[in-house]
Amino acid sequence: MFKGSFPALVTPFKNGELDIDTLKHLVEWHISEGSHGLVPVGTTGESPTLSHDEHETVVEEVVKAAAGRIPVIAGAGSNNTTESVRFMQHAEKVGAAAALVVTPYYNKPTQAGLIAHFTALHECCELPIIIYNIPGRSVVDMTPETMGELAKLPRIIGVKDATGDLARVSYQRMTCGKDFIQLSGEDATAHGFNAQGGVGCISVTANVAPKMLSQMQEATLAGDYTAAIELQDRLMPLHKAIFTEPGLVGAKYAMSQLGLCSDEVRSPLTGLTDGTKVLIDNGMRHAGLMN
Repeated sequence: MFKGSFPALVTPFKNGELDIDTLKHLVEWHISEGSHGLVPVGTTGESPTLSHDEHETVVEEVVKAAAGRIPVIAGAGSNNTTESVRFMQHAEKVGAAAALVVTPYYNKPTQAGLIAHFTALHECCELPIIIYNIPGRSVVDMTPETMGELAKLPRIIGVKDATGDLARVSYQRMTCGKDFIQLSGEDATAHGFNAQGGVGCISVTANVAPKMLSQMQEATLAGDYTAAIELQDRLMPLHKAIFTEPGLVGAKYAMSQLGLCSDEVRSPLTGLTDGTKVLIDNGMRHAGLMN
């Protein structure tokens, strides 16, 4: 159902407010560049600093702008199950194709707590769920065994895996089955992730280089890893540079260099240091995105 390159869409701001016109333009640009879907209001979409109303506005506007041409996987995660239910039900109401739900952060639930959380979300509506497992941010790691239990539920269909452990793909194939959708959450290892059995990436760098990332994903899915590694080599300096500081800040700066949106971010994030800007500029040149 979901394969290829899915930009973890940034949320553009203008003078501290949502810039909806630019958001709509970005949707059109991603479709024209070949992105296979969009993921609004994840971490890269600055979900921690959006109000609930802003969160829902962004999801609704992206779904409307995409107009069914590519699927929209709406960010719907929270460390509060009730809050996540709200986002799930709203995403279903406005027509999202699925929801991306992060493992609850900060309160450090047990594996049993994770099963309870995701089961409640599964039962709250008919929207398919992609689990987002990112221990580095949530401080809890969903084990392959727990994921296998959740995969028995019909609408828990896949995972965005940001563990950085490529062996996880094979372990999760064992516990969840070969049809369970495994999407990488780490740009630098997305090529190898697909070689292990993954089928795509929810990507930060795809905000900046969507055509190249979609081409790389298509090459791996066609089994042409020679072509894919050439694209990976061109993109690797940019991947590394964007994540020198928080990735969404790097992505917005690079996008501002391409005239796509402002580099404005919300506190407690701040703009990039000059040294990181140089690294990103050099990475964009290496990828052929700017002179």
